[in-house]
Amino acid sequence: MLLEAEDSQLVLVDYQQKLMPAIHEAQAVIANAVRLARVAKLLDVPAWITEENPAGLGPTVEELKPLAGAVVSKMAFAGAQDLMPKLRPAAKPASGNARSLPKHLQKKQEPPAERNSVVLAGCEAHVCLMQTALTLLEEEFEVWVVTDACSSRTERNRDAAFDRLAGAGAELVTTEMVAFEWLRTAEHPLFKDVLALLK
Repeated sequence: MLLEAEDSQLVLVDYQQKLMPAIHEAQAVIANAVRLARVAKLLDVPAWITEENPAGLGPTVEELKPLAGAVVSKMAFAGAQDLMPKLRPAAKPASGNARSLPKHLQKKQEPPAERNSVVLAGCEAHVCLMQTALTLLEEEFEVWVVTDACSSRTERNRDAAFDRLAGAGAELVTTEMVAFEWLRTAEHPLFKDVLALLK
């Protein structure tokens, strides 16, 4: 099974200014998150950022802020419930008032197209990222964890999270795997633009 851009959403978990200095390989992790977000933007994949307790851990790192559709603040480690209105938006009710067209003549609102693949990256891998991923799996999303854009304060915690997530049914991928699966072909009109972001 390959990722499809049209069925994907990107969620970047807790890349926050006061947390990242303590994270193992933080600069590489941030660089890959930025690559993911830029590729998503090029290919019209919706992207969301979460912030855990922003009063305590600060805002998202500057490099990522302009690259997402919205920032979702949360206090629960599993951010899935706070994200659900973004990941599965409700259909808009038919518009109109008592003086408009009768209901049977009003145009029915189509529900928004569902994007059931969530590409997930973030920190800390063994806490907020893992709990968010497990909750999304319970909500019947396909979850793709981008390992080179995730970390924890220690390698052991990060690796334990990957083991648990793989066992629970999440797909473990890398930034380049996501980008090239979204593209599918070197004939894609944005291939060269994406390739430039990955180099």
